[in-house]
Amino acid sequence: MTRPVGTPTRGTTNPNRLRRMDRWIAAAHGPALRRSDRPLAVDLGYGSAPWTTLELLRRLRTADPRCEVIGIEIDPGRVASAKPYEREGLSFVHGGFELPAPDRPLLIRAANVLRQYEEGEVAAVWARLCGRLAPDGLLVEGTCDEIGRRHVWVALGPEGPRTVTFATRLGSLDRPSDLAERLPKALIHRNVPGEPVHAFLRDFDRAWASAAPYASLGARQRWMRAVRELAADWPLTDGPKRWRQGEVTVAWAALAPSYG
Repeated sequence: MTRPVGTPTRGTTNPNRLRRMDRWIAAAHGPALRRSDRPLAVDLGYGSAPWTTLELLRRLRTADPRCEVIGIEIDPGRVASAKPYEREGLSFVHGGFELPAPDRPLLIRAANVLRQYEEGEVAAVWARLCGRLAPDGLLVEGTCDEIGRRHVWVALGPEGPRTVTFATRLGSLDRPSDLAERLPKALIHRNVPGEPVHAFLRDFDRAWASAAPYASLGARQRWMRAVRELAADWPLTDGPKRWRQGEVTVAWAALAPSYG
């Protein structure tokens, strides 16, 4: 048997930890799932328990009841523990970044996996996973806290990174830059003066402060006002329907690290 590519992660997971990411995936990628002859998704590195993989299947099937999900884990013990949860359209296999799947998936979700790698390894992993996607496929790679209050993820197509999404439970937020601690590995070390992601979070905090009078109407109204102000200077790719969910999505090119 070929040795899986990658190294085991801590494997910590909790039910509903990835619900914000999953809601976004179903909304943003639902049309592509419905167009596909075989809407296959991979949950890469699901951790010590399969809860979030089961939740991904349920969420994707709200977009298309034909969806199939394969959970892939590099730790064979975690695969053995997940096997009793298999059902029609849901399976668990041993593997890593080589992605042992029967077809090119339309979706790869890799949550809280690359955070434990070095920044210099990210580009090669992204390229490898994007190379396995179906032509209309999507890779969603990012990080969240232990109970799913704060997420940041990058969405990539076969050609590479497209967008960065910031998502939060608004009642838990003191200021938008609180999300910096959940930046994915490609960006977390770039939150320093002179880098685009630092400038974005700085401007978001300023917009949040400017929107303080809206706090009396609730955290959602303050967030939406701040995002509208942010949209004047940053290329946001979503709109009010997603902002109400405590999300904002930005073109990757605007936040990509400076290497010069």
